[in-house]
Amino acid sequence: MSTDVDVRAWLRDRGAETIEHPGGTLYAHLCRVRDRLAELGQEPAVRTAGLAHAVYGTDGFDVALLDRTDRDALRDLVGADAEALVYLYGACDRKRSWPRLATTGTVHDRFTGETTTVRGDQLTPLIDLSIVNELDVLDHLPRVSDRHVAYLRGLFAAWAPAASAAVRGEVARVLGPEVSG
Repeated sequence: MSTDVDVRAWLRDRGAETIEHPGGTLYAHLCRVRDRLAELGQEPAVRTAGLAHAVYGTDGFDVALLDRTDRDALRDLVGADAEALVYLYGACDRKRSWPRLATTGTVHDRFTGETTTVRGDQLTPLIDLSIVNELDVLDHLPRVSDRHVAYLRGLFAAWAPAASAAVRGEVARVLGPEVSG
């Protein structure tokens, strides 16, 4: 598996430093998500997935650095476990998947239209990555509506049973203890 240095260089080569994103650039966001996952004690593959989580674009940020049909290129760079998590994150149709993700473990793939059952060892990393991503965006938006914060509170509370203890603690720190489950 490649080092973070290699992945960061690859992201810069793909133009991530030139793409606007809340808090500056997509590159800065990807690095912050990776670093926050590391601070929360996530495994190396999850941290690496955090660094590359938007490579295929996402349901909330439709700019891709790599076509999803070229998954082998990312897999060679980050490893199979990290790439699988990046794909799940990017493919996730949020409206259809997020409300019941923690209880059903299913992701509606926005690329293929298929429904996938997330492997048991992928569910917590997917939820943790999703939460950390949303917390970073929330931290860097100039204005956040009360409605959006209420939505995230409800979503994160629903996800709490499947989130790691460290990420639940981060949610409680940022959004209040009533959210952490």
